[in-house]
Amino acid sequence: MNSAAQPLLRMPLGVLVERARAESPWIDFVWRGTGVLPDEPDMAPWTVLREQEGTTLYYAGSAMVDLYRSETARYRDNLASGDPCVWIVLTPAEGTWPYSVSAVTADPAEGEAFTEAGANLVEAVPMPEVLREAIEKFIAEHHVETEFVKRERRRADPEVLARRHHEGGHE
Repeated sequence: MNSAAQPLLRMPLGVLVERARAESPWIDFVWRGTGVLPDEPDMAPWTVLREQEGTTLYYAGSAMVDLYRSETARYRDNLASGDPCVWIVLTPAEGTWPYSVSAVTADPAEGEAFTEAGANLVEAVPMPEVLREAIEKFIAEHHVETEFVKRERRRADPEVLARRHHEGGHE
């Protein structure tokens, strides 16, 4: 098994989703991820947390934030932005609820990649303090600065090229 593909740290987060009455003749509701809770709450997915004026807030379920050694620079950039986020990914689902929680990520590039599947709902929401602290610690432990080294090109040796051409029988 390739250890580079295994997350070194996994943290569960609870996902909050809002359903708001739409002001549109074509759809009844607008759904969006609105936030995350540290850890996994002890409640069933799609538990109503609050209802007011046509808007309902749900605990939609949990997802793991996986941290990889190879992505520490991206996590660092996320934290350095001054407004660190996690990206909630909701995927269309069949059944009682129109969406299911499919991922939560702290990697901005991965969050952006999830938007490429047109049916996904992807929202950047504020990162909980406990996750920010864990990511800072993870970066301190696992980040290795990779220096860009420009390779020096070797000049072609015309003698070798001439011999190769001659040995191949092409004259």
